[in-house]
Amino acid sequence: MRADINIIYEDSDILVCRKPAGLATQSARVSAPDLVSELKNYLAEKKEPYLALIHRLDQPVEGLLVFAKNKAAAKNLNEQLKMSSFDKVYYAVAFNQPPVQEGMLEDYMIKDGSKAKIVTADTPGAKKAVLHYKLLAIKKGRALYEVRPETGRFHQIRAQMAHAGMPLLGDKKYADAAIIMYSDVHGIKNVALCAFKLKLIHPKTGEEMLFVSKPAGEVFLEFKKE
Repeated sequence: MRADINIIYEDSDILVCRKPAGLATQSARVSAPDLVSELKNYLAEKKEPYLALIHRLDQPVEGLLVFAKNKAAAKNLNEQLKMSSFDKVYYAVAFNQPPVQEGMLEDYMIKDGSKAKIVTADTPGAKKAVLHYKLLAIKKGRALYEVRPETGRFHQIRAQMAHAGMPLLGDKKYADAAIIMYSDVHGIKNVALCAFKLKLIHPKTGEEMLFVSKPAGEVFLEFKKE
């Protein structure tokens, strides 16, 4: 298994790991590397063939993911996901700061090909998207946010933040040309978004579990430097 895939926790029911930025969660191409394939190979060596994907992270995004190691655990975790019982919290870095330091974004979205699109509420197929953000720090014009989505829409954080005037650094799908150029000049190759905190209920024991992983991307590490 790749050295940059870090298994945070594992038992007979679940596996929690940290996906590095740039690695697809699951790829449709046979020859393309992805996290699911890496973990299946890891489990095959332990003669544990079952692995169920519960939720995803975009390829250029790093952070925590939980997988089920049996069907009962998969059913339970999927129910938690549908009921929004998962508490997923992200760090995000944008170039612009918002009018207020803490707030909520509420939009309607549709999936338009490989992108998410903000639309009006009466647009056919539109789904409500809600997230909360909090400004944590500003350094050299860059703003570090804590982001907690209430809903789990496709590319939700990236699309909503960009629509609100806070495009994420390194995001070539949703940022404007100036931010893309700035990211290229400063060597920011991946989207400045990290799923650093994940809270869930263990599918067998019913215990509340909290996992935290520090971001690895240089764009995040800059905020720790004096």
